[in-house]
Amino acid sequence: MAPGQRALAGPRIDVRIAPAFRAAVRAAWLRAVARLVLAAEDVGPVQVGVVVTDDETVRELNQRFLGLDESTDVLSFGLAPADEAPFALPPEEVSLGEVVIAYPTAVRQADEAGRSIEAEVAHLLVHGLLHLLGYDHQRPEEESAMRRQEEEILAGLATSIGPFERLHGSL
Repeated sequence: MAPGQRALAGPRIDVRIAPAFRAAVRAAWLRAVARLVLAAEDVGPVQVGVVVTDDETVRELNQRFLGLDESTDVLSFGLAPADEAPFALPPEEVSLGEVVIAYPTAVRQADEAGRSIEAEVAHLLVHGLLHLLGYDHQRPEEESAMRRQEEEILAGLATSIGPFERLHGSL
């Protein structure tokens, strides 16, 4: 390794949780979920951001970047290919982008579906990361493929990192 280069041990998952939700969500758990998704998709050394925030922030981002004046449960913002990126990245690291989760919406959806908030947040993170990796659900065949992959990854989460309730614990 050349002087000044850092060794890559795997993906770099940067997590930001809005202060209002820090008692409810653990960054280490989100990182573990994200690492499992990236491993399931056989993704090499990358950087990805995960943000947990409020509905209003997600609505503002949706309006600003996608032209939709509404909140949603999760947004994915992929970055341009390296040759089109508006900034320089270290040569050994590729940035996939950022997944933004609206925590209050996740709580409501979990309640409506009768599942734990942990399961809902995990699903939203998996869904958002799969979008960054090129999955989509615009056409029926795309939606079917994305759903199958989501289900496969979610089924493996409890086995790999423990019950969804670990969201509230520490890893």
